[in-house]
Amino acid sequence: MKCTVIGLGRFGYQLAVSLADQGMEVMAIDSNEAIIASIRDKVTQAVCLRVTDEESLLTLGIEDMDTVIVAMGEDFAQSILITALLKKHLNVKNVIARAVSRIHENILMLVGADRVVFPERDLGIKLANNLSFSLIEFFQVTEKFAITEIRAPKNFVGKTISELQLKKSRQVSCIGVNKDDEINLISPDYVVQENDLLLFAGKNEKLADLAKEKESE
Repeated sequence: MKCTVIGLGRFGYQLAVSLADQGMEVMAIDSNEAIIASIRDKVTQAVCLRVTDEESLLTLGIEDMDTVIVAMGEDFAQSILITALLKKHLNVKNVIARAVSRIHENILMLVGADRVVFPERDLGIKLANNLSFSLIEFFQVTEKFAITEIRAPKNFVGKTISELQLKKSRQVSCIGVNKDDEINLISPDYVVQENDLLLFAGKNEKLADLAKEKESE
């Protein structure tokens, strides 16, 4: 059986090595050269590349793999993008994606993941219910990183996600919008509408700052 593991954090690294130990043909992919160097002798093939590069993935023959595991977790947006790329453009037969919350799971399934796993949940990490701020949903992914839904602030309305420059100005990412209890992915040119329920990912304190900004309107 031929498997590819994309994203070699603690979970992905151990998974790739364990699969290889069980006699599987494993290709491990990550953008960190040091990690690739450390795993090269433990798997069939280790490749350092930008994992969202479709052409690079094609040259590796990733579409011929039996299973591809998208193992990154905290980089919520990237894991969704790679899963969509694998299923909708490269037509990979079986894509297993790692999720860090129910919202993440729903979006991964929406873009075509065949199966979603929750390694952190299985290790006992619990989702927090809420903050002391008016966050509608607050999902504690790690001690410092979370995902939440916030009603669009007035100064967001009429602007595109790209124009808002959220990573630069507020150090958060807008990863989707909740329309009638259905999560929809949004592109950088999405124009924020009044009363949009937006999904944000980032560090706890940055999300809290955004919530305070909404409360102060």
